[in-house]
Amino acid sequence: MNKTININLGGFFFHIDETAYLKLKRYLESIAKSLSDDPQGKNEIIADIEARISELLSEKITDARQVVNDQDIEDIIKIMGQPEDYADADDTFSEKSYSYQSTSSSTKKLFRDGEDKFLGGVASGLAHYLDIDTIWVRLGFIAFTIFGGFGFLLYIILWILLPEAKTTAEKLQMEGTPVNIDNIEKKIREEFNNVSENLKDAASKASDKIKEGASEISEKINKSFSGKAQKNNGLQDFINTLATIIQTIFKIVGKFIGIFIIFIAATVILSLIIGGFSIGSLEWLQVDGNYIHYPPFFYDSTMPKWLLMTFGFLLVGIPFLMFFILGLRMLSSNVKKLNKAASLTILGIWLISLLGFIFAGLDYASSHASYGEISEKNSIAITANDTLTVKMKNDDSIFYRSNLRRSTHKEEVEIAGKKMAYSNFVKVDVKKSTSDESYFLITKSSRGKNKMNAKSNAKEIKYHFNVDNNTLTLDAYYISEFKNIWKDEEIEVTIFLPKDTYIFFDNSTKNFLFDVENETEIYDKDMTNHHFIMTDATLKCTDCETPLEEKKDDTIKNKEVTL
Repeated sequence: MNKTININLGGFFFHIDETAYLKLKRYLESIAKSLSDDPQGKNEIIADIEARISELLSEKITDARQVVNDQDIEDIIKIMGQPEDYADADDTFSEKSYSYQSTSSSTKKLFRDGEDKFLGGVASGLAHYLDIDTIWVRLGFIAFTIFGGFGFLLYIILWILLPEAKTTAEKLQMEGTPVNIDNIEKKIREEFNNVSENLKDAASKASDKIKEGASEISEKINKSFSGKAQKNNGLQDFINTLATIIQTIFKIVGKFIGIFIIFIAATVILSLIIGGFSIGSLEWLQVDGNYIHYPPFFYDSTMPKWLLMTFGFLLVGIPFLMFFILGLRMLSSNVKKLNKAASLTILGIWLISLLGFIFAGLDYASSHASYGEISEKNSIAITANDTLTVKMKNDDSIFYRSNLRRSTHKEEVEIAGKKMAYSNFVKVDVKKSTSDESYFLITKSSRGKNKMNAKSNAKEIKYHFNVDNNTLTLDAYYISEFKNIWKDEEIEVTIFLPKDTYIFFDNSTKNFLFDVENETEIYDKDMTNHHFIMTDATLKCTDCETPLEEKKDDTIKNKEVTL
């Protein structure tokens, strides 16, 4: 039967039997002896080790009446490790020939880091737990605050719920480092070294301040002897106070500017990220079509679209990322600037993106440098006194148009599994033939790097028509290669008629007639559903009751009389 002893270990009371007590006592004495050669921080190290042992015993002893036994102490020693594992002590703990090694778990625990905090140390604690840099966690909280509205509330909740890592054991657990004798000693010695360096810096600064103060006092004494100090003392105090007020105002304004810069930069960066992911998702789902509109130089470029998109993201995103970091530094001096290697790397990436965009722009400009056109002549079998009827039609199976009209806008369509460009930019004109021949010219125009390339692009334009007896049916659209979607392409149909030949414009041509000359200067849209005859010079309406311009003049006169 063993005696039990009540002990206070790390602020907690335990019932421990005599054998276990002696073993624990020799263990702690052995640790203390191994630290005797370097007394710096010895008491703090012992206190932290005792606190850690107390914590481990508390996990084992669930009932306050339970007695700590010899096996419990051996389990603790296995976790904490023996002094001889890290120090050459003359009289080490060796009641038995233990061969224990530290088996402390390196499982991380979530704490607030009080040594690296902007407000409460929540961000730095999460950064330790997630094993990432603290700045990214802080950026995440700011982004959630600005765009989600709950970032600040989440921070406050975590600030309340998470304990602060105060003891050395808690700091090691926060970092995911095994809590054993070796690591506790290292941690405390690091803290002592940091405190020592800080004290040296503070002493140096204090010495400089004392020297400056002594110099100022010496100058004031000299001035007082010369009779000038009393005269300028009040004015100098006023100037100093005014300077302090102005400096404070500038600091406050600087904080607001920093917040504004952070908000703008974060908005742009998140917009770029969301936009990039959205476009990438749509392309992956193959639903880009009319939902995605790339800049003109993305088409027919020698570089792939994904590379141009990456260049664009980096070209815009990197400067705003720098603005974001600048805003953070304006708000807090704890935010460090990027080191030289990182800065040069980011600058290099940005310059590569800039050069890529410049190359794409120059390539686009060169692809539009020259204008070229080709013409195709087609005969019409009509003679004097015959009537040519002109109609326009669309192919709804390619692209449906409820209202046909001329437009420079191009649509993306798919024909036989190939992506093509669809456009209604078709012009129709009528002129007098210089001979007795009736014919029409189809002129296709496009742009290219040179005249030959432009003509080649124009030749690739697909445009169809049909001549049936005395009826000319023209397509109200043309199809072009998709890469030429920004090449300023168009179709011009010019009909040449000899004298005394009639022409009738169907209503479908209403929005495609372009500057058709006639004797009474009837508007193009008003020429439909009427017959015209080709005279010696131009067209003349044969079934118009009164020239439309005269009708307008009569209407105006009638209104004036009524008034």
